Amino acid sequence: MSAIDTRHISRDSLFFLAEVRVGGEISPDRIKVRNLSSGGMMAEGGPKVERGANIGVHLRNIGWVEGTVAWVHETRFGIAFGQEIDPAVARGTEQKNGYEIPRFVRPSSILPPGTEYEPRNLRKL
Repeated sequence: MSAIDTRHISRDSLFFLAEVRVGGEISPDRIKVRNLSSGGMMAEGGPKVERGANIGVHLRNIGWVEGTVAWVHETRFGIAFGQEIDPAVARGTEQKNGYEIPRFVRPSSILPPGTEYEPRNLRKL
């Protein structure tokens, strides 16, 4: 699948660090995950990689995901996953294994859950 074919896939822009495995060896350098979709991701930093190389990435809440380096530009590179993932799980916005996700990783809101928006209830700052 070419890069043009995948541009319609929804991506989550985010930032977190992840371990990377190149050539079967875990790199001492972590990568920065810049965006993530079900079929791939953009990473920055870490070890030098070449287009077409096999790579594994340890994504939080998901584990090791295998893929191939799709493109390289300076310190950034794209990874096409071998199997689809659920990016919401890596972001930490969905329940996992029946445990509630902590408040600090859920979307912010100025209103308590279950409260309807009414302008008269809001204070001016």
